Amino acid sequence: MRYSQALMPTLKETPAEAEVVSHRLMLRAGFIRKLTAGIYTYMPYGLAAIRKVENIVREEMNRAGAQELLMPMVQPADLWRESGRYEKYGPELLRFHDRHERESCLGPTHEEVITDIARKELHSYRDLPINLYQIQTKFRDEIRPRFGLMRGREFVMKDAYSFDVSDEAAQVSYKKMYEAYRRIFIRCGLKFRAVQADSGAIGGSFSHEFMVLAATGEDTIVICTACEYAANVEKAAIKPVENRSDELEKDLEKVETPGKRKVTAVCEFLGIEPDQLVKTMVYQADGKPVAVLVRGDREVEEVKLKNLLGVADVELAGDKEVFDATGVPTGYLGPVGISIRVVADQEVAAMKNFYVGGNEKNHHMKNVNCGRDFQPEHIADLRQITVSDPCPDCGGTLELTEGIEVGHIFKLGTGYSESMNAMFSDKDGVEKHLVMGCYGVGVSRIVAAAIEQNHDENGIIFPVPLAPFTVILLNLGLQDKEITDAAEMLYRELQDAGVDVLLDDRDERPGFKFKDADLLGVPFRVTIGKNFVKNGLVEVRQRRDGVTEEMSPSDVLASLPAKIAAELKN
Repeated sequence: MRYSQALMPTLKETPAEAEVVSHRLMLRAGFIRKLTAGIYTYMPYGLAAIRKVENIVREEMNRAGAQELLMPMVQPADLWRESGRYEKYGPELLRFHDRHERESCLGPTHEEVITDIARKELHSYRDLPINLYQIQTKFRDEIRPRFGLMRGREFVMKDAYSFDVSDEAAQVSYKKMYEAYRRIFIRCGLKFRAVQADSGAIGGSFSHEFMVLAATGEDTIVICTACEYAANVEKAAIKPVENRSDELEKDLEKVETPGKRKVTAVCEFLGIEPDQLVKTMVYQADGKPVAVLVRGDREVEEVKLKNLLGVADVELAGDKEVFDATGVPTGYLGPVGISIRVVADQEVAAMKNFYVGGNEKNHHMKNVNCGRDFQPEHIADLRQITVSDPCPDCGGTLELTEGIEVGHIFKLGTGYSESMNAMFSDKDGVEKHLVMGCYGVGVSRIVAAAIEQNHDENGIIFPVPLAPFTVILLNLGLQDKEITDAAEMLYRELQDAGVDVLLDDRDERPGFKFKDADLLGVPFRVTIGKNFVKNGLVEVRQRRDGVTEEMSPSDVLASLPAKIAAELKN
């Protein structure tokens, strides 16, 4: 590609709308242009990077035995009603009526459509297993689209769906996709971790998110420094607490705590530590109150609570809601004699002689014991993990870090096939529900995540596999025939060697061209200028580390394609 003929409108200044590094650099490098909130045009340079990701994804999906198809973006509402997700999915699902008043939606994902295909086309165990995928535009009506391609409303996604005869067979398919995803992100040159995650609106019993580690990530993940354990904080498991100590249970007492409602104030007044007190937090679970018990220095993990209760939504109750449900002011509520259902974190069940609210204004209780003084409906892991907790797998040290979700795989089971009656006949002729899995990759988000992880003060530093061009060739002597002829020759020869080359043949100052080359993040810069006329040498500079060499054009042709090929194999 000749720069003089390319639509690559770089910007010197950062647009006011840019919020994170990738957004800023994608706008400045002419990757994207905003059409409206959360919706962008992929300009030629940006689209070229996305195509590089698509090619890697497609190669690895095909290698794993998946088959590509393409499903409609517009989906009938009736399918979503069959699965039960039409209302459950919420306002991110963009709904509309056509001219015949038929209700439809723009697809944020395609579980319903693929299940409809499966129930029509897959009838026998002989048809299974099968994995079908597509690379397609999705639309989710985000309430606050932000960060450019990181949290847009319209985006490019690869979504795949597996169908199997049993849970055991589905686990094999899941493992294949897990390994395929690892290969995808390794080939993209990303630093990532596969983390255990909550299944969210997609559903299913088990899932992993693939997170690119970056300071600007929207998700906090917990990773072990000693083993491969990693999990989203919402899903991070906490090791079961050991049995309670041999301390004798003491007599229950009520103590006066005038005006002391907050944990800190109560502890200071009573001369105790927060780990000796149990908080009673009231949540509305699908509109019904439930009391949740956690230690005074802990916080409730709402996703764990939602999953335990099997509800669609949990929300911390306000002061009025607490009083209406219990008759007790906020800050003095406790589990002893409470009128609403109670669930407790596993840590609470292991405590002895702790303090709680007294269910009376200005009062608390001491020497409270679970099982003797109250009995929770459930005891489970309900709190947020901290860095002081041991790794649930190996007992090692945990770290909290930020990550960008670029892939998510789900073991769906039979939820969709049951609701939509997708059946097959097994070897004995018995009708059974198809066992499903689904697997998503944010293709356009990978490009943004790669930039978040690979940049400096001058611009993007593309990993070779994702770079739209691997070499930018700067002609610094447009009026000099010897320089221009050499540039043209090197341009043609590199292209013939299979190298993606951008020839900067613009009539611009050298400094301007150098700045654009750094901004665009092209891995290798080859400069032909006065030194070629004097000594027959050109300059080759690596964008990532700034290492610069001078060599003849023939040496460039002999070494550069091989170096690029080696980078692509890693």
